[in-house]
Amino acid sequence: MTFPPDEVAADRILHSAQRIADRLLALQRRVNEQMDATQSQLLPQVREHLGYGTPEPVDLAGLTNSRIVGLDVVVTPEAVATVLPLTAASAETTRAGRRAVTDIVSGTDERLAIIAGPCSIHDPVATLEYAGFLRAMRDRHGDDLEIVMRAYTEKPRTEVDWKGFAYDPYLDGSNNISVGLIATRILMGQITALGVPVAAEPLNALTPQYVDGLVTYNGVGARNVTDQTARERVSGFSAVVGFKNSPEGSIDAAVQAVIAARAPHEFLGVDRHGMTAQLSTTGNETAHVILRGDKDGPNYSAAHIADTTAKLAARGLPAAIVVDASHGNSQKDHLRQPGVVRDLAGQVAAGERAIRGVMLESNLVAGRQDLDQRRPDALEYGKSVTDACVDLDTTAEMLAELAGAVRTRRSSAGRG
Repeated sequence: MTFPPDEVAADRILHSAQRIADRLLALQRRVNEQMDATQSQLLPQVREHLGYGTPEPVDLAGLTNSRIVGLDVVVTPEAVATVLPLTAASAETTRAGRRAVTDIVSGTDERLAIIAGPCSIHDPVATLEYAGFLRAMRDRHGDDLEIVMRAYTEKPRTEVDWKGFAYDPYLDGSNNISVGLIATRILMGQITALGVPVAAEPLNALTPQYVDGLVTYNGVGARNVTDQTARERVSGFSAVVGFKNSPEGSIDAAVQAVIAARAPHEFLGVDRHGMTAQLSTTGNETAHVILRGDKDGPNYSAAHIADTTAKLAARGLPAAIVVDASHGNSQKDHLRQPGVVRDLAGQVAAGERAIRGVMLESNLVAGRQDLDQRRPDALEYGKSVTDACVDLDTTAEMLAELAGAVRTRRSSAGRG
């Protein structure tokens, strides 16, 4: 029995994505053949009309694509969105999530934004089980927290390693990107259909279009914060955007990125059919700084918050800061995340308003494990294959502590 795309059983998502990819790739090859035939017929006529003669034959061996060993057709964003359109439930989740997080970042909503979830997702079944947990947490803490799920399917790498579910969904080095992109859209569609907004960290200029309308929050990672092309791209994102400080700890780099992303830009991109296009953006007024610590230590203390607030004010930017409780702030030790949260909760309870959100790395099972691409079936269920995460019980405790801090801050303001 087959299922409509929005009803795919969790353990059948990759199978369904493969079926969709096979059909769409066959169609795309036909489209490409027709395009090649049309251009082969018409482009010589254009040259002739412009007064150019017949080009002389040139040997291009060793000059072009000298290190490309494969070139495969990939499904287009338009084709994927046509087969897998947004449901009304998903659209409403994203719309409400963006509005809520935007209000929190701008200071008109006194709650905290929480971006919680696995360092990276790799198992659709475990991913949807975790989404169910967050659904319950949203119901419990909705008055104090706007909880968004980390659904990161692209992973930045300092050198070489598994690049994420969107690129290698079978975890075996087969790198079936079309299947990964389709499966990512199915997963995000099912998460948002549960009423849980989604956060992502796009690394490629093309991938965001495959999940257009499904992402509430986009984080730009520490390795990309100085990339001007990344800054320009997110100036046109419909989602809320945050920039992490650089791996070396430069907050100035994140502040500069915020300024760039808030401005309008013109640049080369692609349209939904995968064709090169000139994109014009308005600028993204939600752009803000994320403090994630660095190799030398954390940067979440009250003194760090005050220093960052001063840097923002000096550039005419609002005091809006999200703090990542993992990475440098926990020195890559997931067991230190609760301590970071305890400090942040204390600052919030004491009245600090520059802290607008907190990021948590959390999964069904605590810790991490190595991925052996020869034996992906040997992985422990619900445990990260990238950075170590805290478990559900610890996550629930941290969320309760942050929610309590918001209530304390609210009541103190009321007495004032």
